[in-house]
Amino acid sequence: MPIGHTLVLWCSLLAAALAAFPSFSNARGEMETLAQDNAAFALDLYDQLRTDEGNLFFSPHGISTALAMTYGGAREETQAQMKEALRFSLEETALHKAFSALETRLNALQETGDVELLAANSLWPQEGALLDAYLSLIETHYNAAVEPVDYTGASSRKRVRKRINAWVEGKTRDKIQDLIPKGILDALTRLVLVNAIYFKGNWTLPFDKTATSEAPFHTTPESRVAVPMMHQKETFRYGEIEGRLQLLELPYGERGDLSMLIVLPAAIDGCGGVEAGLDPDTLSDWRRRLRRKKVEVYLPKFKISDEFRLDKILRNMGMTDAFDPQKANFAGMDGRPDRLYITAAIHKAYVDVNEKGTEAAAATAVVVGARSVMAPEPPPVFRADRPFLFFIQENQTGAILFMGRVADPTAEAD
Repeated sequence: MPIGHTLVLWCSLLAAALAAFPSFSNARGEMETLAQDNAAFALDLYDQLRTDEGNLFFSPHGISTALAMTYGGAREETQAQMKEALRFSLEETALHKAFSALETRLNALQETGDVELLAANSLWPQEGALLDAYLSLIETHYNAAVEPVDYTGASSRKRVRKRINAWVEGKTRDKIQDLIPKGILDALTRLVLVNAIYFKGNWTLPFDKTATSEAPFHTTPESRVAVPMMHQKETFRYGEIEGRLQLLELPYGERGDLSMLIVLPAAIDGCGGVEAGLDPDTLSDWRRRLRRKKVEVYLPKFKISDEFRLDKILRNMGMTDAFDPQKANFAGMDGRPDRLYITAAIHKAYVDVNEKGTEAAAATAVVVGARSVMAPEPPPVFRADRPFLFFIQENQTGAILFMGRVADPTAEAD
C-alpha cells in the first residue's frame, strides 16, 4: 500500500431549510433540482439505516453537503461513483453553485425571526497540503473559513482536535459535542473540513403545556410505555390513506417556510411496511394528499440523539472506490491521484420536540485517509401513540433537512 497523507473531512450539521430562490430561472431550477436529488439520496440513506431497531434521527442534507465538498476533490471513477450514490444530476460547477445558493438561503432564513438557524463551514488544512484551486472552491461555494493548522506533532494535534470540536459545539449550541473522537487525527492528517448547522423553530401553533398529560405509547403490539403526550385541536394540513396511515404537517413560525411532516402508520407495528415502500414518488404522493383541516392532535414529547458510522453504508450505496486506498482518486484536492482516500464517515444528530417547537442539530464526519436528512365532520384524531416517521422539511421544494423515526419517546437521548 503506498504511503500517503490522511485527509479528514468533517461535516457537521444541518437542520432546517431553503425558502426562496434567486429570481433568475437557471439558479432557481438548479436549486430545485438539487433539492430533489438530495431528497432521493435521503430516502436511499434511510433505507440503509432503518434496519437498526429503535429511534433514528439524522440530517441527510448535512451528509449531502459534507460529501459534496469531498466530491469537489474527486476525479474519474471515484467522482462518478460518488455522483451516482449521492444522486447528483447537475454538472459539477452548477452543483457547487446550487449548494452555495442554498447555504445563503439557510443563513438568511433566520432573519425572518421564524427560526434560529445557523449554517457554517470551516476548513482546517495542514499548511501547504492542498491545491489553491480546491481551497478556492470550498471558500467560494461553501463560504468556508480556512484555518491552517499543524497535524505533525501529538501535542499540536490535541490542540487542533479541541479547537475543531469547540467550533462545532459553538455552532450547535453545545448539542453536538466531541465530533472528532480521540485517535482519529494522526501525523498524516492533511485536512479537517466541517459543515455545521443548528436549527431551532417554534411551532406556528404551539401546544399548551397545561394540556400535556401522561398517556400510553405502544412501542410494540405487546408493550407500551408512559409518555408526556401533548394535545391541541387546530387547523393543520392533514391527509390519510384509509386503513394504512395518517399524515400531519406542523409548521414553524409565522411564515411556515419550514414544517415537520409526521407519518403515522395505522398499525402499531406498521412502520416497517411504510419504510419498505418509501421512495420519492411515495413522499410526493403523501404531500399531495395534505389539505387544511381541523385536527385533534396528540403528539409525544421526545428527544433523540443518534450517532453512527456511514462507511459501510456508503459503500453499499456504490461509493466503493472512495474508501479503497488502491483505487481512490482525490487529485482535485492535492494534485495527486494516488494518495488520498476516505477512511471513515461518522454522523451525529440531536432533536428535541416539545410544546414550544423543535431544536435540532446534526454532525457528519467524513474521514479521508491516505494509501497506507359541508356540515362539519368531527375533526380527525391524530394520536401518535405508536411508532412513527417524521421529516423536517422546507415546504416550497420539499427538501428534507432532517428525518427520523420515533420508536420509543422515553428512550434517553445521550
